[in-house]
Amino acid sequence: MKKIIRRKSKSKAIPSIFKNLPGKLKNFFSSIPLVRSSDSTLREEAKFKPAITFKKIGKITGILVLILLIGFFSLFLAVLLGLFGEIPSTRQLSMLQTSAPSELYTADGLLIGRFYKQDRTNISYKQISDNVIGALIATEDSRFYQHHGIDSRSIFRVIFKTLLLQQESSGGGSTITQQLAKNLYPRKRYSFLSTPINKFKEMIIANRFEEVFTKEQILELYLNTVPMGGNIFGIERAAQRFFDTSAKKIKIEQAAVLVGMLKATTTYNPKLHPERAKERRNVVLSQMVKANILEPGKADSLRALPLELNYNSRHEEVELAPYFKEYLRPQLEEFCQTQTKENGEPYDLYSDGLKIYTTIDSRIQKAAERAVIQRLRVLQEEFDKHWSGRNPWGKNTGLITKAVQSSARYKHLQEEGYNEDEINEEFRKKVNTELYTGWGYRKVKISPIDSVRYYQKMLNTGLLSMDPRTGFIKAWVGGINYKTFKYDHILSRRQVGSTFKPFVYAAALEGGIEPCEYFQNSRLTYPAYENWSPQNSDGQYGGEYNMRGALAHSINTISAQILMRIGIQPTIQFAHQLGIKSSIPAVPSIALGTANLSLLEMVPAYSTFINNGKYLAPVYLLRITDRIGKPLKSFVPVQPKYAFSAYNARTMLELLKGVVEEGTASRLRTEYGLSMDIAGKTGTTQNHADGWFIGVTPNLVTGVWVGGESPLIRFRTLDLGQGAHTALPVWGEFMRKVSALPAFQIYNYAGFEPLSLELQERLSCPSSRYEEPEEPVVEEKKESFFDKLFKNKNKNKKGKKKGWKLFNW
Repeated sequence: MKKIIRRKSKSKAIPSIFKNLPGKLKNFFSSIPLVRSSDSTLREEAKFKPAITFKKIGKITGILVLILLIGFFSLFLAVLLGLFGEIPSTRQLSMLQTSAPSELYTADGLLIGRFYKQDRTNISYKQISDNVIGALIATEDSRFYQHHGIDSRSIFRVIFKTLLLQQESSGGGSTITQQLAKNLYPRKRYSFLSTPINKFKEMIIANRFEEVFTKEQILELYLNTVPMGGNIFGIERAAQRFFDTSAKKIKIEQAAVLVGMLKATTTYNPKLHPERAKERRNVVLSQMVKANILEPGKADSLRALPLELNYNSRHEEVELAPYFKEYLRPQLEEFCQTQTKENGEPYDLYSDGLKIYTTIDSRIQKAAERAVIQRLRVLQEEFDKHWSGRNPWGKNTGLITKAVQSSARYKHLQEEGYNEDEINEEFRKKVNTELYTGWGYRKVKISPIDSVRYYQKMLNTGLLSMDPRTGFIKAWVGGINYKTFKYDHILSRRQVGSTFKPFVYAAALEGGIEPCEYFQNSRLTYPAYENWSPQNSDGQYGGEYNMRGALAHSINTISAQILMRIGIQPTIQFAHQLGIKSSIPAVPSIALGTANLSLLEMVPAYSTFINNGKYLAPVYLLRITDRIGKPLKSFVPVQPKYAFSAYNARTMLELLKGVVEEGTASRLRTEYGLSMDIAGKTGTTQNHADGWFIGVTPNLVTGVWVGGESPLIRFRTLDLGQGAHTALPVWGEFMRKVSALPAFQIYNYAGFEPLSLELQERLSCPSSRYEEPEEPVVEEKKESFFDKLFKNKNKNKKGKKKGWKLFNW
């Protein structure tokens, strides 16, 4: 057999163009057989296996590359010309303002709330630690300071892996500037080639960013807009959330955790997946070593540290004064629609970063919220014990049915197409949930219907405090917990009970009745009003009382007599002069407080007593500015108007002092140790469903309401359900906390204006006159023998004497 001689030839290197091809294409070309021998046997085999020469490969490759380049260039040109949507110009980018929440501030400068769609806090470059900057550049874009928005070294990787193979998750070529473009101008989906179109857009915008902004400004923009999981955006909010610190004070290992999250915010969330987050943190630390930002020894010690979070969930639940914030929201939205920016567009409350300054004092607000929580816990325990084993609504299951049907769960099931029987079945299934207890939340497994019953048994409250001299609202607490109970009890209209009586008495003073006139405490019947016969809550009658005594002891019979003297309509008209806007029924029972009014009406009305009869509308906004502090609107308080005479206003204030000094609110002195001058009135409605106390001091007028969501939720006895037992302790605790604060200790020494000699004379009469009834004269009767006999016998039967005697001389 002829020996086959193989001619040796020098191996040729693979053309350089192949070096940058992705792995799949490189493997394809390397698998193609190349014929180099002139041996006849090999040529015979080649007849049946056609060979591809390098010359043909080069030509085919050149054509493919040319087609790709033409295609990419055409697509790039189409994107640049805006055929796939407008691309912002350099001028538009220079005017760029990142989305920022509008912020709500107290009068003393504390941030108490944000209005946002994205929860972010924008900060300057100087407020960002070098630890964050170093970790970010080392991990995301090591050549950040060398390129002009696009890193040419990664172009082939982007073209073949991300664009050609449509592997959107591969990333790889995006610089920090391109990621910024993606954050500010989110990607869109197209019918074809979505990824390359979006990539080209980002490249163009990134290049324009580099023309407009410095590297530091780009880093600032990026770190303020980067998503950090959930609804959290920006490094500052992330530092606050996960480590309860700021971007300026963050440590290296903490910065590495947050930068590591940028790869996948859920996968590497340190709260959800601590082990993954730790591994990713260590990768970031290694990248910092590789970039000569961190020394190897330091990195080793940091990698050995455990992952320690200081998770701050305060912003996940509620901020200070949440009910107040929600009360303002629709008003602020309306305001924004009436104000236009330089470009002619209206302001957006949720993205234009407005600064809203209110009259709320954070110190007084905190004292109010703490007093509410503290006293309602005690009251709720008492209420639960009072109703132990029973439901306050008794057989009235309609209350529960109504509560179920108004719940979010019920409405969601209806939207999902569940019928009534299926919904009821879902409400009977036990599920894992969190219940508010008054001390926070506890995780339980309970059926939705039982959770509805549980919450229906809870007492709630409202507290509103106002400076009577200015009308400024200082504290606004609409309930015990906004997350669970959204309804604002500052605005809810409930029966006001005896807190309406001062309006009746003030109308009487204006009508000419003198405060020292005495009225009989007698139960009367009024035939003209269907034999209406008001009773005193304690069932006690007799004696005579003037206005001070009748107010102090909240005597219903006398309030009714005074109303009848003045008239129902004049009394209603007078209440409206005090700022009461709600409709008041023209019935005599308004003397006892059957009208449904709100704290937002009652507190300003009571302020007229200390404000010399002037009514000041409540004020809660001071000014609004844009994000850089340019004033948009200042809210000038409305000029006060006289509701009634200063002479009678000062008289009423003195009458209301009697409630504290000798009446239903006397425990404010003994139990809470309050030393300032106080005037006020307790109130309790029918069946003890609503408890009230509105107190007036020289510096604050504060109203408190306590009750259930439904009037069926109440104490069964007057002792427990009266306003002096439910609402007054909240007021007392609030004033004790406020007057203990260093800034407000002066409140302890505050007094009302001294009475003039004329007023002293006008009020110089005792509160009551009560004559002891004379003993009836009984004619003595001489006892007979048998009278004495049976008298002794009866005494013995009753056990009053031992033994029995026939004679008792």
